Amino acid sequence: MFTGMTTQRAPRKYEQKRRAEQQAETRRRIVEAMVALHAEVGPARTTISAIAERAGVERLTVYRHFGDETAMFEACSSHFASEVVSPPDPAAWVGIEDAAERLHAALRAFYAYYRRAERMLTHVHRDLPTLPALAAVMAPWDAFVADVRDGVVAAWAREGLDGAAARARLAAVVAHALRFETWRSLAGTGAVDAAIGDADVAELMVALARAAAAPADVPAVRG
Repeated sequence: MFTGMTTQRAPRKYEQKRRAEQQAETRRRIVEAMVALHAEVGPARTTISAIAERAGVERLTVYRHFGDETAMFEACSSHFASEVVSPPDPAAWVGIEDAAERLHAALRAFYAYYRRAERMLTHVHRDLPTLPALAAVMAPWDAFVADVRDGVVAAWAREGLDGAAARARLAAVVAHALRFETWRSLAGTGAVDAAIGDADVAELMVALARAAAAPADVPAVRG
């Protein structure tokens, strides 16, 4: 009797496992389709119909796996970071004591990431103002960038900053230097003029940070 019960359960367990594997594969195809379309036309212009067609499923299947935009964007963000382009690794700069060298290392890591992910990030930043759900999913990235900025400013403060004004100037410059739009305007396909190399952009931004951290000049007296 017990042998018979075990034999009956085995096929059911196999079917459940097989069904779960098929669902996982379907979900993966949908996510890959979304990521590809976001890179090609952007999140705002990606339709459920286009996702379904690219993934080879019905529209209803897409809705079954993802109930809203937030779930879709979270899945896309996770897949992009883990399977397509890895984000900057803080290990590249956190151990550097010299503030300027730390900023330079961080910028090189950020700019290398921006170059690899430029097509996707261009569409994402274009669509952010019209997609609150996308902005919410991007919030952890914004917090990460803010942490990098604060770490650089703190390292510079340990070396000496001339008051709150210098600290505010430096924070603004570092935040600007870390922005995707800043890199793209100088080194990417969105460069206003001839693009320059990532290393040169990093050097320029470090020079700007040094100027921001320096004591302010005494205003000239007009005669």
